[in-house]
Amino acid sequence: MCVVNVTPTNRLLLAGKHMRYLLIYDITDDRARTKVADLCLDYGLERIQYSAFWGDLPRTLQEELLLKIRRALHDKAADVRLIPLCERDLERCKRISFLEKGVPRAN
Repeated sequence: MCVVNVTPTNRLLLAGKHMRYLLIYDITDDRARTKVADLCLDYGLERIQYSAFWGDLPRTLQEELLLKIRRALHDKAADVRLIPLCERDLERCKRISFLEKGVPRAN
């Protein structure tokens, strides 16, 4: 689990406001991986890669989601990370995406 340092920049975000998060994982067990993906979707996160989701989560839902993920893993080998993304980082985000060879994806 990622720990967020309390700084003046993110103090308001930690006070119950929503913040964008990136959730990524490396899970070898197929059933556990499917359960974690379903949980991410259930919590409104958008799948951006096979093992990567992002979206807005209030603090209470972050804790709840991570608890359910822990239960779904049943002590199987896994690495799950919930990474906060600040507005500044999101504004600087770059993306290259293709649906198929040579055809750009609409953003």
